[in-house]
Amino acid sequence: MDNNEGNFLNLIRKRKKGRLKIYIGMIAGVGKTYRMLQEAHDLLKAGVDVKIGYIEPHDRKETIALVEGLPEVPRKKVFYKGRELEEMDLEAILHIRPDVVLVDELAHTNIPGSKNEKRWQDVIDLINEGINVITAFNVQHLESVIDRVEKISGVEVKECIPDKILEHADDVVNIDLPAEDLIKRLKDGKIYSGDRIQRALDNFFQAEQILQLRDLALRQVASQVEHKIQSSLPQSSRMPLERFMACISTNYEGGRKIIRKTSRMAARYQAKWYVLYIQIPKEQSDIIDLATQRKLLQNLKWATELGAEIIKVKGDDIPELIYTTAVEYKITNIVLGKPHFSLYRQLTGKNYFDKLLKKLVDKEIDVILVF
Repeated sequence: MDNNEGNFLNLIRKRKKGRLKIYIGMIAGVGKTYRMLQEAHDLLKAGVDVKIGYIEPHDRKETIALVEGLPEVPRKKVFYKGRELEEMDLEAILHIRPDVVLVDELAHTNIPGSKNEKRWQDVIDLINEGINVITAFNVQHLESVIDRVEKISGVEVKECIPDKILEHADDVVNIDLPAEDLIKRLKDGKIYSGDRIQRALDNFFQAEQILQLRDLALRQVASQVEHKIQSSLPQSSRMPLERFMACISTNYEGGRKIIRKTSRMAARYQAKWYVLYIQIPKEQSDIIDLATQRKLLQNLKWATELGAEIIKVKGDDIPELIYTTAVEYKITNIVLGKPHFSLYRQLTGKNYFDKLLKKLVDKEIDVILVF
């Protein structure tokens, strides 16, 4: 058992609330599940009651071999749309109450009708009930970096995890592998088989893309380590606390962009963050159309899931309302969509951005524009 695993063993013996350990990787096939299973065997030898809650070996022989000898909580069988599917049995795990449970594929979406929509929510339930969890996911599933991943790979990521899951983690371990070794593993059939190999080589598994994904994964772990160091320091020695406020309108795509950017920055600083929606008179519920209302509510719900606190105010003096809200909530960074400098707005005195900057001139508040 290495020091990292020994530290986690000490942690799970100290606290009643469950501990959470996360293995994070840059891409499929780096060995996250393999390392989880190795650690489980070590814990079992140390006398810890460890069980598999859900492991997905992806037909990888090395991984399947490590599953043997580990006790497993049987999966729940569910009929959905005429098919029998298997799901992690959250209720059974809560009833059995092992010391440690392994939960793979954290970004997984549960079958409709399950207690929770997402597997990461199952994990939160487990640690809240005092059960320690070891889990894993690939960095591209983190909500705040999805837009970057799509630019890097051109592949749309459909299942995601809010960054706030990292706030629950007591230990985050990066599973790293040089791009050349990873591509060799793929070509040797150790990650995928058949025509999936070529599809992978055409998408995520390209050296330049792997390096960029590797950078994202390393940054996430570095941020977590920095947060641990900061939290262990005396209050007087810590970095000043940051607070972010995303200002959104009813523009659906623009709002999502601003929310994601703010979520990413807040996660970087382990900071509290807010989403401000100013309801101007023409956007009252009896005036605004249902489709726009629905999209706005989707964005606000999504922001809440990512860890934001929602602030709603009414009025038509947008600069004043942003300013007063920022002061009230001790905001250090205001995040806005890019301003539209039109001649009409400047002539009619509706250059909101210019007015806001004038109000903030004597305040220690930065303005961040999302383009």
